[in-house]
Amino acid sequence: MIPSYLNLHRSGELAHRLEHARELQSPCHLCPRECGALRAKGKKGLCEAGVTARVFRYGPHFGEEPPLTGSGGSGTIFLSGCTLRCSYCQNYRFSQEEEGAEVSSEELALMFYTLKQQGCHNVNWVTPSHFLPQLLSALSLAAAEGFDLPIVYNTSGYESLETLRILDGCVDVYLADMRYESPEVAARYSGARDYPAINRAAIREMWEQVGVFVIDESGIARKGLIIRHLVLPHGLSGTRGICQFIAEDVSPQAAVSLMSQYTPCHRASRDAMLRRRVTEDEFSEAVDILAMYGLENGWIQEWSHAEREEQFLGAAMEGNV
Repeated sequence: MIPSYLNLHRSGELAHRLEHARELQSPCHLCPRECGALRAKGKKGLCEAGVTARVFRYGPHFGEEPPLTGSGGSGTIFLSGCTLRCSYCQNYRFSQEEEGAEVSSEELALMFYTLKQQGCHNVNWVTPSHFLPQLLSALSLAAAEGFDLPIVYNTSGYESLETLRILDGCVDVYLADMRYESPEVAARYSGARDYPAINRAAIREMWEQVGVFVIDESGIARKGLIIRHLVLPHGLSGTRGICQFIAEDVSPQAAVSLMSQYTPCHRASRDAMLRRRVTEDEFSEAVDILAMYGLENGWIQEWSHAEREEQFLGAAMEGNV
């Protein structure tokens, strides 16, 4: 299965998409916040993004869903900054505290090639929407030189429809969160009261673009939507409402990754509702809800994985892995 962005590149359409993305960058309307930051003049919005991409790190990653990871890893590029401000973010050092180095589009394109040479099965853009023009520029440069790995768009799910439509045909796999059912919870913990409505519209659009999750004969991801749902303590994530939405408004065939790995990070210890991990009973209830709505495609993370995730994150953030 040939990545569809290659056809867009050959037809010249990828260049048009890039220009559209640049038009949305300054004043900035790339994300649902519509902040209007004049990034071309050095102004920044909540995401703290300028006109040059920033990367915290990149390399093969083996912690994604099995068809993304395979034997060679997912070629993950962790981009600095984020359009959300989650109080429990495990990546807060680069999502909210601006760690990372500025890189040109040419350097980004070289990263794509390096990841391919390292044997990765895809290139995985993590929190990418605020750097969409830079990423599309790099993709255009790489495609011109024969780069052909699938692109994974790894997102919080807080995406504008206009931005997603630019991506139609550029992205092979959407790896998208569905975090909250409640606007009040979304406002309290991610600073985005409109997250549930925006997220549901975005998930529908992603499904329309790439549809059911597809793997090749080797079990490696080629195309489709994966919906990630992180179970939070005390039912804060609203698993029942989200599963109902997926089953009834997207498709019972949609691939869902149910995650138990929540670990109190960043400011979570200050909040009585977030300062502990998910209990076995809480996660078992989420698994039952998934089954109740007939969502059988995807993955269920082991509940005991939460403690291992905490240990891994501590090492990773110190640069030891």
